[in-house]
Amino acid sequence: MRTIYKIARTELRTLFYSPVAWFILIIFTFQVSMDFSDSFGYLVRMKMMGYQNGNLTYRIFSTTGGLFSVVQSYLYLYLPLLTMGLMSRELGSGSINLLYSSPVTNRQIILGKFLSMMFYGLLLILILMVFIIFVAFSINDVDFPLILSGLLGVYLLICAYAAIGLFMSSQTSYQVVAAMGTLAILAFLNFVGRMWQDIEFVRDITYWLSINGRASNFIGGLICSEDVLYFVIIVALFLFLTIIRLQSRRQRSSAMATWGKYAGVCAIAVLLGYFSALPRFMTYYDATRTKMNTLTRNSQNIVAKMKGGLTITTYVNLFDHYAGIALPASVKGDLQQFRQYTRFKPEIKMKYVYYYDTVANSDLNLRFPDMTMEEQAKKLAEIQNVNIKLFLTPERIRQKIDLSPEGNRFVRLLERENGEKTFLRIYNDMLVMPQEPEISAALKRLVMTLPKVGFLVGHGERDSKKDGERDYSQFARQKTFRYALINQGFDVTDVTLNNSIPEDVNIMVIADMKTPLSAVEMENLDEYVSRGGNLMIAGEPKRQEVMSPVVERFGVRFAEGCLVRPTENFQSDLICSRATLKAAKMSYPFETMYRFGQVVAMPGCVGLEYETDRGYTVDRWFETDSLAWNELETKNFVEDTVRLNVKIGEVQKSYATGLALTRKVGEKDQKIIILGDANCISNGEFGHRRNGVPAANYTVITGGFYWLSDGEVPVDVRRPPVPDNDIYLDQDDMDTAKIVFMGVLPGLLLLLALFIWIRRRGK
Repeated sequence: MRTIYKIARTELRTLFYSPVAWFILIIFTFQVSMDFSDSFGYLVRMKMMGYQNGNLTYRIFSTTGGLFSVVQSYLYLYLPLLTMGLMSRELGSGSINLLYSSPVTNRQIILGKFLSMMFYGLLLILILMVFIIFVAFSINDVDFPLILSGLLGVYLLICAYAAIGLFMSSQTSYQVVAAMGTLAILAFLNFVGRMWQDIEFVRDITYWLSINGRASNFIGGLICSEDVLYFVIIVALFLFLTIIRLQSRRQRSSAMATWGKYAGVCAIAVLLGYFSALPRFMTYYDATRTKMNTLTRNSQNIVAKMKGGLTITTYVNLFDHYAGIALPASVKGDLQQFRQYTRFKPEIKMKYVYYYDTVANSDLNLRFPDMTMEEQAKKLAEIQNVNIKLFLTPERIRQKIDLSPEGNRFVRLLERENGEKTFLRIYNDMLVMPQEPEISAALKRLVMTLPKVGFLVGHGERDSKKDGERDYSQFARQKTFRYALINQGFDVTDVTLNNSIPEDVNIMVIADMKTPLSAVEMENLDEYVSRGGNLMIAGEPKRQEVMSPVVERFGVRFAEGCLVRPTENFQSDLICSRATLKAAKMSYPFETMYRFGQVVAMPGCVGLEYETDRGYTVDRWFETDSLAWNELETKNFVEDTVRLNVKIGEVQKSYATGLALTRKVGEKDQKIIILGDANCISNGEFGHRRNGVPAANYTVITGGFYWLSDGEVPVDVRRPPVPDNDIYLDQDDMDTAKIVFMGVLPGLLLLLALFIWIRRRGK
């Protein structure tokens, strides 16, 4: 070990007597200073402009434009210049023969030179530490474990680049050739992850070999054994290859023997890498304060309840717009969607089934006219560069599974060993892929019975199946809508009151009935209420006579007339109801509405009058401001102007437009939501945007049904708020810091380099 240390010390002395090491150190410092000053200065300006800053540690160091992310993107430019002379200089000057003749082994030579690069890498880390110390005194509650994780990732990347550069330096006596060779290998390791991904066995090897993004997990705060072992294996691989190269030179081994050793070492490295990438052998440490790289506690509990095996089968229709997500060449990337889940359940099996069949893709026939389905499939397979033999014909896929209820779209089937199964879909939004709430809701459906929502039919109510503007299909059953009840863990069905409501219906929706309930139906409704069933009831203007008998048993009445609140830009019957503090405390989705002043847009709404002597606790969830009144005269709000007329009973005040009622029924808390408007949760209103109206109507669904389901679904995936949200500096302080970072710090390094150079020349 002493010999290795002496070689490392000698190498460092030689390195710092040359201008290259100083040049790299100074340029690295200047570039890091420039990037840090720009990114941190932007956050300071945002603070000065009055904007809220949050999660500052992560934003400064770990985002795409963060310090560590930027540094890892250009490290490959510096290390080849640094390592190109490690062995090339010895080979070119002939001093390698002196080493061969001395009592020094090949292993000691290589490890000594690599150790010198490790020390130099620590100097680069020390430069980064300057900025970390600056941040520690500039923002509150710095997330130091996240920073240390990022530093570890950057340092391991430096070591890997150094080992590769050392190997290439041992191949030639020309330093420029060694530098170019290092860049070539780094380019190969960056792009190899995209090669041969359509070949099942080979894809695992090439994907593991890729160095691209390996440090990103560390920078993001996740330390995974696979990534740590990757860097250890890569460093060891190239050090062994370098030692073999020196042995072949020193002992004049045959080319076949040398290449055989190369192949053996590479095979061992790939084998170790393959096993290190298996989920069952992986361990993780999430260094972030809020464990943002880890499933939330609720999701972990769901996975823990899932005993036995789980198979996720992905059905990919070649004709679907989203087929490219999971074609063979994209499988490894697709598997990353479930990495947080395989961390806690490594026995999850992933399967892919490819087929072609009819799908809602209107431009398919326009692009490929006058072709049969089979011809279109062959043409698309040729364009996508995939083998058409991989894809099942419509007849064969229909024998395996009927996907027509899913529209033959991209879909996953989650199936347990006990036969429980459910679908996990993709959605027509910007994210497309299911996120933790949707995946956890699907898994939760497999391990427990989730709430079933029954929509009352038979009286002209809003229909949960129809796509009309006034209907409710979007939030109830629309499979391509992420936040639909069926995608958040609920079962949905239609019910009538001709008979008793089925026992498995936990929540009942009664929305805008046009005809009254019969005596028998009233009895069945009373029976449902008596057993503690939960309800959501939505009224409408001109429906008071029909709807009030339903809610009077709860001490609530739909007020006469229609609420109005005249404004300059909208019809006077558009009511913007505010969420109350009570709503925010009772159901967390309403917290955002309350905090940011968002509203529920209610086009045509009735006020809710209530009493508190019917055994229910009544809380106001939504209410108008004090300028609204119950209009009794005006019927045409498009052409007529509304005027307050107190003589006929119109009262200007704050009206309740949404109520939450609770009571104890045995061991159960019965919960009832009553709304003064049925349009606010309709298909049309969800798609309606009004300038200047911060509407958050869908929160009525997420917050309301979360409360009605006793917090079961949607799955709560909230994380604790991050405390690092304040910067102590102003713009003048930042301008001074920028001068120090970009001018003084590189200048001091330059002076130190000149001092050492002059001192050496003097000797």
